[in-house]
Amino acid sequence: MARLTDRAFEILRTEVDKCAAADSLAGDVYRRMVIKRLEKLRLQNGTFASKEEIRDTFKDEFPNFSEQALKAAVKANRPPGLFGKIIFAGSLLGSAAGIIWLLNLPFPMIRWPVAKTMPILLLPSFMSMDHNYRQAIALVEQSDQLVNKATAVADFDLGEIKAKEAQKHLDALPVWFLGYYPQTYCSFFGCRWRFTVDEFQAARKNVGRMEAQIFQQKNAFTQLNQVEQTLKAAKQEYQQAKTAADRQKATVNWQSAIDQLNQIPAETLAGETAKKTLKAAERDFQAMGGVATGSVQADNLIEAAKEFALSAAVASQKPPHPAAQWEQIAELWQEGINRLKLISVDNPGYLDAQTKLAEYQKNLGITQIRLEAEKDSAKALQEAKSLLANLQKDVNSQNPGYSLSQLQQIINQLESVKPGTTVYPESQKWLQSARKKQQEWQKN
Repeated sequence: MARLTDRAFEILRTEVDKCAAADSLAGDVYRRMVIKRLEKLRLQNGTFASKEEIRDTFKDEFPNFSEQALKAAVKANRPPGLFGKIIFAGSLLGSAAGIIWLLNLPFPMIRWPVAKTMPILLLPSFMSMDHNYRQAIALVEQSDQLVNKATAVADFDLGEIKAKEAQKHLDALPVWFLGYYPQTYCSFFGCRWRFTVDEFQAARKNVGRMEAQIFQQKNAFTQLNQVEQTLKAAKQEYQQAKTAADRQKATVNWQSAIDQLNQIPAETLAGETAKKTLKAAERDFQAMGGVATGSVQADNLIEAAKEFALSAAVASQKPPHPAAQWEQIAELWQEGINRLKLISVDNPGYLDAQTKLAEYQKNLGITQIRLEAEKDSAKALQEAKSLLANLQKDVNSQNPGYSLSQLQQIINQLESVKPGTTVYPESQKWLQSARKKQQEWQKN
């Protein structure tokens, strides 16, 4: 009789699926591990699993497992009622078949006395033992071949199925009967086996070892698939990158994927496949190295030019500015232009650099115009002030015609002061005063 009924198994699996869905990081891995333990209980024969035994299958992976679901599973895992057993056994005892059935029940207190006195009555048990033993040994060998000589992940899937079947047949063997050799049965049917504890334990260890191998191999293939996807994505990101930051990020992801390929266990089939993928990835990465180096150089120069441009743009805000400040702004634009001119035609970043270069040269030209306007305007105001000072000194000694001529010259200088310069507001005040004085002298 199975240690875990189908009904109890379904209740537990439903709750395991719920718990796994709530854990997005490792839920699927934990689910497979717990389901495997529950299936092992379901395949085993013997006494029904206790509540604590069932809890042990999932308590570490799913501590939030529903206590109500556990109680329902334990309830569904109970044997039929005693009254039903008695009625069923009584009906069978009315015939010879019923007696044989009773004597072959998997209980030592029944089989041992019969085995010593009338072993022939245990023929069904011997046949079952013979069948399960042969099947277990054959399936263990098949699974071992599939696992240790695998050429694809499908071999591990089939090997896992064979290992489970082998485990099922091993569980069907009566452990308490190991070491007993049914001589009467074997004299008729030619047994080629002998139940021993060592042999039984060795078969169980082989199955356990293969289950561990399969788990490791499948995990390695899962890891390999994830790394290959990361590697492919990193290549695409690098090819499509438009900025230095994007290219740097793609390069880091590319190198990270190569490092992860090195971490896949070499003793696995996935590890052997990873070696080939690793060689190709490293070759492509090295080939990209020259291009990447040029791109990095261009990116660095462009980023440096942007820093100068940003400083120039900030300094240009809220004009007007003195000539000295415009000179500093022009120098910043020129520094940015100088960085961009260092990027050669064969560099991958040349086109980006040329776009920025045209923009910066335009801004430099505007800055230079503002600088010249500021210098000329300041010079014109200064000359106008000097002429006005001279005119005030000589106004009494000159004839009126000469004074008007000098005043007109001052007005002309003030009118040449450009709007948008630092001296423009002051020049307008002087200009207004000069024109007023001109009107007064003209009347006289």
